[in-house]
Amino acid sequence: QVQLVESGGGLVQPGGSLRLSCAASGSIFSINTMGWYRQAPGKQRDLVAAITSGGSTNYADSVKGRFTITRDNAKNTVYLQMNSLKPEDTAVYYCNADIWTSILVGSGYWGQGTQVTVSS
Repeated sequence: QVQLVESGGGLVQPGGSLRLSCAASGSIFSINTMGWYRQAPGKQRDLVAAITSGGSTNYADSVKGRFTITRDNAKNTVYLQMNSLKPEDTAVYYCNADIWTSILVGSGYWGQGTQVTVSS
């Protein structure tokens, strides 16, 4: 069994910062790409940022220069530092990871989601 557990969401004023964390646990052989997606009410789930096991990153244009994704491979954890938050960043944020449970078996996993609300 593999689990992704997110933390760090909440209510913040415009211009503020939040840091999301997502820890993977269970029977893990290796983890490839880890990322964050978000879904606002009535909208599709979109990629926010992703990071490979080697540290290469990819960001949505809307968050470039404001959000930073990092990971700690020893802890199987990915982080999303969100600065200069805007009301349009309000959404449920989901962690995603490509996890191999053995040398032959791999799959994508999702966290349960954490709410981020940017409002004054």
